[in-house]
Amino acid sequence: MKNNEARIDKWLWAARIFKTRTIAAAACKKGQVSMKGAQLKPSRTIREGDVIDVRKPPITYSFRVLQAIEKRVGAKLIPEILENVTAPEQYEILDMAKISGFVGRAKGLGRPTKKDRRSLDSFTSEVPEFFGDFDFDFDDGTDDGEYDEDSAEEMDED
Repeated sequence: MKNNEARIDKWLWAARIFKTRTIAAAACKKGQVSMKGAQLKPSRTIREGDVIDVRKPPITYSFRVLQAIEKRVGAKLIPEILENVTAPEQYEILDMAKISGFVGRAKGLGRPTKKDRRSLDSFTSEVPEFFGDFDFDFDDGTDDGEYDEDSAEEMDED
């Protein structure tokens, strides 16, 4: 391999687009990495000047390769490795997704979030005002808790 070429999976990992090379290769296999509309295999070589599209739902990022590297570099050196050429419309989609809430979870499905749990707790712990001074001790007229046939008959007549 020449100095100005690199495997796409190694470059995606080295440029810190994916946390591990395994994840980068899996993204290539799933068809989330493309160049000029064509999906790339993990072993595909890239050169300086190529524009790589990486689909990370809900948006697709676009990066121009400035240096084809295969060794991971520090975060401060990333501007020398790639140029982010993602369209502004993609970032608007990302903002809308953040405003609308958690993208991957439909309302009412799965475990509640911390916010959901807290609102549930506050809902269940509050006592409505009309129960505030209500006496829940139902008195049937007997003092010792024994069954009284006369009071039972009166209740049946009502």
